[in-house]
Amino acid sequence: MSDPLAWLEETARTRRAAGLRRTVTPREVVEPLVDLASNDYLGLARDPRVVEGAVAAARTWGAGSTGSRLVTGSTRLHADLEDALAAFCGAEAALVFSSGYTANLGAVTALSGRGALVVSDVAAHASLVDAARLSRARVVVARCSVPADVDAVLAAAPESRRVVVTDGVDSVDGGLAPLRELAAVCRARGAVLLVDDAHGLGVRGPASAPGSGLVAEAGLAGERGVVVTATLSKSLGSQGGVVLGDADVVAHLVDAARAFIFDTGLAPAAVGGALAALGVLRDEPERVAALHRAAASVAASARAAAPWAGVTEPTAAMVPVVLGEPELATAARDACAAAGLRAGCFRPPSVPEGTSRLRLTARADLGADDLALVDRVLSEVLPVVRGSALAG
Repeated sequence: MSDPLAWLEETARTRRAAGLRRTVTPREVVEPLVDLASNDYLGLARDPRVVEGAVAAARTWGAGSTGSRLVTGSTRLHADLEDALAAFCGAEAALVFSSGYTANLGAVTALSGRGALVVSDVAAHASLVDAARLSRARVVVARCSVPADVDAVLAAAPESRRVVVTDGVDSVDGGLAPLRELAAVCRARGAVLLVDDAHGLGVRGPASAPGSGLVAEAGLAGERGVVVTATLSKSLGSQGGVVLGDADVVAHLVDAARAFIFDTGLAPAAVGGALAALGVLRDEPERVAALHRAAASVAASARAAAPWAGVTEPTAAMVPVVLGEPELATAARDACAAAGLRAGCFRPPSVPEGTSRLRLTARADLGADDLALVDRVLSEVLPVVRGSALAG
């Protein structure tokens, strides 16, 4: 009999030849690397107060939540976190999920469905793309960076139920969605605007509430018909996801979001850690400014080392350095690691063909010595990678 999985070998061979084979590499507890690859933007994942919040929750509530949120998986701690997130972000209500991915799946599918329209940004995160595909709605891909394009789609749509989905802060290049303009279009056309603010929470926000997110910065917090999703695994250094919006939206998700109903509740340790991290962010809003200063420094070093890479002034935590082909990006990543710097490496399908890159993510807790090492390593590695590309 033939091997039903024989095709895997050919698929792996094709991926290797294209420089797209991926591997899982465990981190050690202590590593001699300056980390510019993680999403721990505020440096809270190992903050003693956040760790203690997680430990205390595990000691009090146990290692797991023991069931789905509708059975035994909702603790008083979950409710406290939801109340705190809603208050901090300016929403009427919040609902915590087991991840940002499931938060997007739950929100998009429950707010659309058969007979509905989902307008999905051309650069939407994979979780939003998957949610749109699973929604059974008609899906139109549009450039949400151009609100007029979204308006044209909505104007021509026969569906009465419409949902526009976009990232607030682009996960690859840090670009900011024009949320005020998109909200105006959605308001005029009777559409829900769903914003994934995963990379905005803890990073953007108005002067009165630094870190409360790009939606709040745009003056849209608590606006009817604006739904926000976010993750607890980036700036808050923990795990999980959340949907923020009107109370009736949250009530509907409890009734209809399969990713909420049929999933085990977020573990108490993650809830306690996120709640503690949110408290640190409230008490120390200067961390947000420190993050932006670090991002500006990393960008300046990358610009000086690779003036041909189109590095711009960052608006969020990430600094993309476009190198071209996957082999160049992986070579740069490996050379940086050998010199003491961990850099993120993005290749297709995460980015378009020919735009493989390093994605350097700044953190609020990077010190002067860290940034000096970043500058030195980039100045040594990037010109060499560029030279090898031109020679090849």
